[in-house]
Amino acid sequence: MNANIAVIGMGVMGSCLALNMANHNFKVSVYNYTPDLTDKFIKNHPHKNITAYYDIQSLINSVARPRKFFIMVTAGKAVDSVIDSLLPHLDPDDIIMDGGNSFYKDTQRRYDYVTSKGFKYFGIGVSGGEEGALNGPALMPGGNAESYKEIQPVMEAIAAKADDGKPCCTYIGEDGAGHYVKMVHNGIEYADMQLIAEAYLLLKNVGNLSNEQISQIFHEWNQGELSSFLISITADILKETDDMAEGYLVDKILDSAGQKGTGRWTSIAALEQGVNTSIMTSACNARNISSFYAKRQQFADSDLKQTLPVEIDENFVEDVRRSLYTAKIAAYTQGFELYKSASEIHNWHLDLGSVASIFRAGCIIKAKFLNNITNAYQKNPNLENLLEDDFFFHKVQENQQSLRKTIAKAVSFGVPIPAFSNAMAYIDGLCTKTVGANLIQAQRDYFGAHTYKRIDREGTFHHQWQKHY
Repeated sequence: MNANIAVIGMGVMGSCLALNMANHNFKVSVYNYTPDLTDKFIKNHPHKNITAYYDIQSLINSVARPRKFFIMVTAGKAVDSVIDSLLPHLDPDDIIMDGGNSFYKDTQRRYDYVTSKGFKYFGIGVSGGEEGALNGPALMPGGNAESYKEIQPVMEAIAAKADDGKPCCTYIGEDGAGHYVKMVHNGIEYADMQLIAEAYLLLKNVGNLSNEQISQIFHEWNQGELSSFLISITADILKETDDMAEGYLVDKILDSAGQKGTGRWTSIAALEQGVNTSIMTSACNARNISSFYAKRQQFADSDLKQTLPVEIDENFVEDVRRSLYTAKIAAYTQGFELYKSASEIHNWHLDLGSVASIFRAGCIIKAKFLNNITNAYQKNPNLENLLEDDFFFHKVQENQQSLRKTIAKAVSFGVPIPAFSNAMAYIDGLCTKTVGANLIQAQRDYFGAHTYKRIDREGTFHHQWQKHY
C-alpha cells in the first residue's frame, strides 16, 4: 500500500504509536516477531490506514522510499536483532528509528554500525506512557541532521502540542543525543517524584493531615507555580478510594517502588561527566531502600530511631509548598547542567531552551515552570547554571528559608527526606566559598602524593607532611 512508515513491535507503546500515526492520516505497516500480538492489535483496533504484515520482507516492500522503520521492542538485544533482520533488505538512505528506552551508548554504537552500512539511524526518546503514545508524546529524535527532514512530518504530527500550538518534538543532535536527553528526562522524573513523595510524607506524618486534606492541598498547588502533570495525578491518587476494601487505595499499596534503570543510568553518566546530580541519585537510593520492606518493618518496630519534638505552625503547609518548588528548581538545574556537559563532551550542540520546550506537554515531567527554563536559555543560550538566571535566582532566594525549616522539622521528626536534603546541600554547596575540599586535597597529598594547588601562587605542589602524633 506504499505505507509512509512501518512500526515494528506491537506491545502497548508500539500499538499506541501506530494508531497515533494512523489517526494523523499516515499509512502505517505493522509487524511483530510473534504473530499473536499483531492479530490481537488488528482485531481490537481495525483502522483504514493500518495494514499488518507477518514477515519482514513483505513489511519492507510495503513502505515507500526512503523507507522508515520505527522499532518499538524491548531495549537491549531485541533491538539489535530487529536491526540485523532489516539491514540485508534496505536501500541507501532508508531510515531505522529506535523509539524504545535504549541506553544512549548503545544508540551511539548502533548509529555507527547502521550508518557504516550506508543507511540512516535515529534513536528517539519517547515520553508520555501509553496515553502519550496514543494522543501525543514528547519526542526526542537524535540522528543524522540532514535526514531529520524525512521523518519530521510524522514525528511532529504525532507529538503532543504545547499551549502555544508548537509540537513537543525537535531535532536533538547526532547519534545518541535523543536517547541521552530522554535518559536525563527520566532522571529528572525520578527526582520530581521523590520530592513529591517527601512532601506527602511531611504533610501526612509531620502535619498529621488526612489523605483528603492532602489531595485538596495538591489540587490547590496545581493551580499555581507548581502546576504539573505529576502534581495533578498526585491529587487524584490521594483521593482515590479502595475498590477492594475500605479506605484509600494509596494506603493499601505496598511501600516499595520499582525502577527500570534510566534513573541509575543518569546518575552513572553524571559521575562519569563530573556533574552533581545528587537529587536524582538520592531518588534512586530512596527506591533502593524502599525495596528492603521487611527489614524496614523490623527496624521501625525497634527502638533504634530517636526523634525530637516538632512544633507545627500555621505556615507549615506553605513552607512545604515553597520547599517543594525550591527543591524542584534545584533538581532541574542539575539535569540541565548535565545536558550542557554532555553537549560539550559529545559535540551535540544541544539547544537547551528547545529541550525544555518539548517537555511542556505529552511527557511525565511536563510542568508550568518549563516555560521559565525555556525563557532563561532564550535570554542566554550559554547559561552555565539555571540559578544564574534572574527568575530562578530570586525564587530560590525567596523560598530557601522554608526549605531549611522544613528539613529541620523532618530530621527532628524522623521523616526521611533525602531529595529535599540534597537539594539544600546542592544550593549551599554552590553558595559556599570553602567546602572542605582543601582538607581533602591535603589528605590526598599526605597519603598518596597527589599534589595540590595553592590560592596564593601559581603551580602544583607536593608537601613532605610531618607526623605530629
